[in-house]
This record gives sequence, C-alpha cells and structure tokens, in this order.
Amino acid sequence: MGGFFGVVSSGDCVSDLYFGIDYHSHLGTRRGGIAVARDNGGIDRSIHDISNSQFRSKFDDEIGGFSGKCGIGVISDTEDQPLIITSQLGTFAVCTVGKINNIDEIVEQAFASGCSHLSESGDGEPNPTEVVAMLISRGNTIAAGIEYAQRVIEGSCSILVLRGDRVYAARDRYGRTPVIVGRKADAFAVTMETTAFPNLDYELLRELGPGEIVEITANEVRQLRTPGRTCKICSFYWVYYGYPSSCYEGVNTESTRYRNGASMAEQDRDILKDIDSICGIPDSGVAHAVGYSNAAGKPYQRAFVKYTPTWARSFTPQDQKIREKVARMKLIPVDEQIRGKRLLFCDDSIVRGTQLRDTVGWLYRRGAKEVHMRSACPPLVFGCRFLNFSRSRSELDLAARRAIWKLEGGEVSCEVLKEYLTYGSEKYERMVEEIRRELNLTTLKFQKLESLIKAIGVAPEKVCTYCWNGRDVENEAPEFEV
Repeated sequence: MGGFFGVVSSGDCVSDLYFGIDYHSHLGTRRGGIAVARDNGGIDRSIHDISNSQFRSKFDDEIGGFSGKCGIGVISDTEDQPLIITSQLGTFAVCTVGKINNIDEIVEQAFASGCSHLSESGDGEPNPTEVVAMLISRGNTIAAGIEYAQRVIEGSCSILVLRGDRVYAARDRYGRTPVIVGRKADAFAVTMETTAFPNLDYELLRELGPGEIVEITANEVRQLRTPGRTCKICSFYWVYYGYPSSCYEGVNTESTRYRNGASMAEQDRDILKDIDSICGIPDSGVAHAVGYSNAAGKPYQRAFVKYTPTWARSFTPQDQKIREKVARMKLIPVDEQIRGKRLLFCDDSIVRGTQLRDTVGWLYRRGAKEVHMRSACPPLVFGCRFLNFSRSRSELDLAARRAIWKLEGGEVSCEVLKEYLTYGSEKYERMVEEIRRELNLTTLKFQKLESLIKAIGVAPEKVCTYCWNGRDVENEAPEFEV
C-alpha cells in the first residue's frame, strides 16, 4: 500500500506537509519521501528508509532546511519516491500509490520506441513511479500525460505531480484508492486519509471521483478531467487499513467497524450465553470487537495489548519468519483476562492464518478455556490485483485458498471454486471447518459479504469485492485464476 499528501499555500507549506505525510505512516513501512518547490523554481527532495524507524524520526533533523509554498510527499511500501523528472514538460516531482500489473509490457514498449534506460530500478525491477513519470512525459501537458498514463496502466495508480507553484492530483481510473481535497484560509491540501485534516485545521472540500484530475494552486482547485462513471473503491479501507478517524465516500471507518461488529453479533445468538468476554485483535480488529460487544451485551476485555512504540505493522515484511516474529513481539498478554476464560475474538480478516494459528496456541498455553474467532470480512479467496496490501506471492498463501486446495486434492475448476464462494453452502461450510481445524479454534465464522457492504453503507456497485468473490468492474462475472 502507501499514502500521499500535498499542500499548496500562500505561505510556507512545510510544516503542514511534514505532519500530513506522517499521518499516512500506517499505510507503509519501507520508504518516506518529501519534495518541496522553492520560490526560484527548483525542487528540494529527501527520501529515507523507514523500515526500522518512524517517518518523523528520519526527517526531524532536516525538515527545517526545506522552505516553499508547494510540496508533496509519500509513505511507500515499495519504491523510492517522490522522483524529480526533467522532460519536455519541464521539471516536476511525482509520487504514486497503486499497482501496475502490466509494467513489464509498458517498459518493453518504451525501449522499443526509443527510451534508452530507466535510472531508478532496484532489485532488477523498474521503479513504478519512474514508469508513470515516463508515461506522463508523453503528453503535451501534465494533465494530458496523467490521463494517458491512467489509460495505459492495468491495475491502479493515483498520482500527485508537483510543478512550479501548483500540484496536480489524480485519482486512479476506477477510484480504488481515495483522493480527497481539503482547504483552510490560506491553503489547499490533498490527501488519502482525512485523518490528516482536523489537527492541521483543514476542512474537507471534496473527494475526487474515479479518474478525475485537478490542478491545485494557492487560489483554487480547478478540474482538468471529469470523473469516470465507474467507481470501485477498495472495501478493505473500511475493514482493515483505513485509519479509524478517516472517511471515504463520506463514510467513517470507525463507525463502519462498529456496525460490522454488531452485525456479526446478531448472527451469533446461539453461543453468546457461554462466552465470558469479547476481545479484539489489535489494532484494526478492536473496533469490530467493540461493535460486537455492544450488540451482544457481553463485556469487552483486552486479553492482550499491542506494544506500539517500536513495532511496525506485521503484514508488510516480505520474509514470513520476520512477519511472525514481529507479530509475536508486539502482542503482550494480560493473563488475568485469559486464564480460565471462554474468549471470542474479532479480527479484521484472516489472510494467511499463520500468525493467528500461533496466537491461538499461545492463548491456550496461557490457560484460555475456549477461543472463538469472528472475521470481519468473508474468506479471502483471491489475491488482490489492484493494490499492494499484501506480500503474498501465491494465492495458496491464503488460508481459504489453501483449505480449498486440500479439500479438492489440488487444482479446481472455475465451477467448483464458485461453490466455495456461496455463504452457507456445503462446500463453503467445509472450507470454513478446514480453516477452523488448521487454526485450532473452538468456533470460526466469517462475515457475510452482503452484511459487510451494508455496514459500509456505500452502494454495492461502487466498492471492489474482488478478493472475496472474484468480481471486478461493473460487477462482471468472476475472472478466476486456478
């Protein structure tokens, strides 16, 4: 994943830019970058590795050396950015968030048409932001170049471009990631998380539509491309990686999670009398658990707490052993809330299941009598094709897909796979039971897709549900990869 923030102000923008970028730190753990336009037209830039430290700790000592009225920045889980580019359009800085599925094809075509090299490649892979910059530079204006890039890219790509005294902001073609504009008396800002606005005194002006492009100056926000008709914002923003105080499509994340937890409780009346307490897997499972607890009339208790000062989010390291180590180190048990208790946990999702299996075993060793689990979303059957929210290399990394493989004895046809997607079907129940056994849970349930969409409150056709049902743009039939 990743997140970006930009500011255009009539005064110095650096303080707002610095803190606005920092408010996106939950979206990435690899690189942090900032670029500020000087009054003389030059651009100052800095990029740091934040894999083992926080964004602010890397920029504290140098942020005072930046000065300017216009800037952009990014927290990234992938490449170095923002990049500074000189092309026929002049000098500009650019940062991106998304996933380019056809990047190799784009690069191959670029070389065939005369492009001599890409300078920002790392580990043998092209830098996606540099590839986007190359596409933008083919336009006769920044806006035309962005529109061309959005048309060519398969996947998703939201973009900020800093040039001169203005910022160009573009939401990806189908609106999979949010891009939101805010304003205050002397400045405009653009963000992916509305969390960044209140403490910097910005009020939400409006959200960009899918594929929309705007030009932001200190005086106005001017639309350069109207939105497309099809929106497919990632529903996982409300389930997992959206910050609790943020809103997307006008819907608050924390409130959605309360509603979602309450919906799960309504489906659980048969076992609630035997449960001692409701617990949440921190951090993003907590709000689902609070909603569940309130609706169930059972106390919310913390069976363990998360040690947050130094540990990054555990899903991002590529090495599985490191992920498991971080997951273990950041959770500290509260033995009094575990020993002899029948516990029901809510988690945002079950992706691979390896960390959860270890956590469940750890709870039993500390004296838990029962461990029930409720996933706040349906089983993840398909790897995301549009955003880099997971480092899974194969769909068999997914607990649900692994269970299907085991039950079917190997590869399955599209028709057979469809049967596992229907909530309550015989094959669906067998899949859930297989996951339950693998994780050693007392009981396991997944949220219904219809109930999750209802809790979000956005029209079903406007949200992406591909990872759960294989459906994409305009509710097309599933495109299975088996």
